Amino acid sequence: MYLLEVRDLTKHFGGIRAIEEVRFRAREGSITSVIGPNGAGKTTLFNCLTGITRPTKGVVSFLNNEITGIKPDKAVKLGISRTFQNIRLFREMSVLENVMVSQHCRTRSGLLSAIIKNKAFKNEEQAIREKALEYLELVGLENYSDTVSGNLPYGSQKRLEIARAVATEPRLILLDEPTAGMNPQETAEMMGLIRKLRELGKTVILIEHDMKVVMGISENIVVLDHGVKIAEGTPEEIKRNPLVIEAYLGKEH
Repeated sequence: MYLLEVRDLTKHFGGIRAIEEVRFRAREGSITSVIGPNGAGKTTLFNCLTGITRPTKGVVSFLNNEITGIKPDKAVKLGISRTFQNIRLFREMSVLENVMVSQHCRTRSGLLSAIIKNKAFKNEEQAIREKALEYLELVGLENYSDTVSGNLPYGSQKRLEIARAVATEPRLILLDEPTAGMNPQETAEMMGLIRKLRELGKTVILIEHDMKVVMGISENIVVLDHGVKIAEGTPEEIKRNPLVIEAYLGKEH
């Protein structure tokens, strides 16, 4: 079953063609990487998929329902979550509080319950706390629950962002450069975490520059160059594709 289908997705910013008629599909429970040189349109693609940017034309379908131009909050409620290249944590809040906040899109208690703090609200908050601790354990941050998130090392902040994304209970998670700036050990740990997300039944699409990561965890790879999809296939197919080699290394290679 294809969880996500993208057809002829296009975004123009004035005379600039950020992405042009991009097509691909992501199977449920799969890991897909989107790669390409800087300026290839990768983040614009993610922004169009999650409602941050409205595409100029094209269709985005999720669970066989068209969601083109959906609002970001509606995308989250449908089951689509993402992280960003530039970390966006609540830096003054604790690690645990960051994850708890992300779960409120799935809560039932309304504003009145929150004000009067009735029994139903207190029970739900306790359940949210317990679930948040499970998500922190998933990403290996269970011993840092009371730490101010801004004080975490860079690699741990990246993992906290993933915990927050998972806390929204998504079926599809989009990761924007999850290993950027990490050392080899942190990168290996992140690869393990992404595989773990798939084992939990999540579908993952990631933007990534580290080719060892891409080739090591992806089942399908989509290659963009100047906003156009120039190739798609398995890691082995992509390695041998002359258009991909040219885009990354130049014609002389």
